[in-house]
Amino acid sequence: MHPTKSAWLRDQLNLCEGKLLRYAQSLLGDLTHAQDMVQESFLRLAQQEPFDPTLPWLLRVCRNLITDHFRKDKHMVDATLDQRIHPAPSPLDQLETQDITQRLMRLVHRLPATQREIVRLKFQEGLSYKEIGEITGLTANHVGVLLHQAMTALRKKMSTLEVRT
Repeated sequence: MHPTKSAWLRDQLNLCEGKLLRYAQSLLGDLTHAQDMVQESFLRLAQQEPFDPTLPWLLRVCRNLITDHFRKDKHMVDATLDQRIHPAPSPLDQLETQDITQRLMRLVHRLPATQREIVRLKFQEGLSYKEIGEITGLTANHVGVLLHQAMTALRKKMSTLEVRT
């Protein structure tokens, strides 16, 4: 392996591993399987010539590996992803804010699988519509529409919850 490629791979591992692992675990609900998928994603990256940015590429490869994993197990991907709960740990100090965060995460979990994935990629990973589109195979415009629909649904449901309390 060329020294510059080795350094590039090491840099990509340092930059992307945590985000990729978090993403894989959110889809799989299992740390061990997520680590396997991340490892395989990086093995595939090692077969490529250096390029930037790699995170969207890695996320797409990882997503495809997970999709293949579910298909091999004869599960429907969307149905399986719908059943996964991945509450984000809240770093917030105040109990009230934690309660709101927990309510919001429950509502996000109730979104259709595609909308839920787009919300996570946008807000947890900070990706652009274009990058999300590259990962999911959707156009940037379709990502925007789905994100708008998800946010509208979340706002409506959150305001309904606030009225009840």
